[in-house]
Amino acid sequence: MHAEAPAGRPPDPAPDGSAVGLYAAVARGAFHRHATYRAATLAGVFTNTVFGCILAYTFVALWQARPGLGGYDVSQAVTYIWICQALMPTTAIFGGGVEDDLRARFRSGDIAVDLYRPVDFLGWWLASDLGRAGYHLLVRGGAPLLIGGLLFHFRLPERPVTWLVFLLSVLLAEVVSFGLRFLVALTGFWLHDSEGVSSVTMVVTMFLSGMLLPLTLFPGWLGDLARVLPWATLAQVPADLFLEHTTGAAVLGPLGLQLAWAAVTLAAGRCVQALATRKVVVQGG
Repeated sequence: MHAEAPAGRPPDPAPDGSAVGLYAAVARGAFHRHATYRAATLAGVFTNTVFGCILAYTFVALWQARPGLGGYDVSQAVTYIWICQALMPTTAIFGGGVEDDLRARFRSGDIAVDLYRPVDFLGWWLASDLGRAGYHLLVRGGAPLLIGGLLFHFRLPERPVTWLVFLLSVLLAEVVSFGLRFLVALTGFWLHDSEGVSSVTMVVTMFLSGMLLPLTLFPGWLGDLARVLPWATLAQVPADLFLEHTTGAAVLGPLGLQLAWAAVTLAAGRCVQALATRKVVVQGG
């Protein structure tokens, strides 16, 4: 019988000893670990579906009163909100994933052991978070999206390539999200508990990601600024690509923005990790 590795412990290296095999094993382990929490998944699907319906009906009323608001028609606005509901657990808009796992490692003191393991610290946690995101995209995010499609009229992509562009955008959104949450988690090296920082960044993320309202509705300079910040890449960019607000070679612009922020956040995480690990303060042992 195959046993999954605990959340904070890297699995044994792949038989061929390759780094790719190791990280693939970590991602698979995280996927299967989250799949075991069936009750939590069902509760999450139910909650996302209920809130999706509330927001969708609100959007229908708003866009019927103001047609074309923000560059969306009614069906596009409704589709937008359900895409965001699917992305919310996938990109961990409310936090979680690496934040929760590392916070527990800080409290137990096991973080010191993790840093001495013969595996890249950032790479291992990124692989783990990608496994978590994959499960949530397929199940906790995918199920409400399917239900929403049955209850409301969706605006689906007209070009088959849009689906591939959208999935690539979701992958980049998850990497940016991981980079941001990894930076928050690393504050635990100095604060011993990153929960306060996490709460503040969750509010910022909800507001600036486009999760509650499309960023095209933000006025003037605030809207212009919000659309180029890293949080916009978590929901606004993937949703607009799905709705084909950008097509052809122009999709390289939003994808490039996501790729740039993914590189910046990962590089910042590696720098902060190097700075933090010069002196590790271990709690609990």
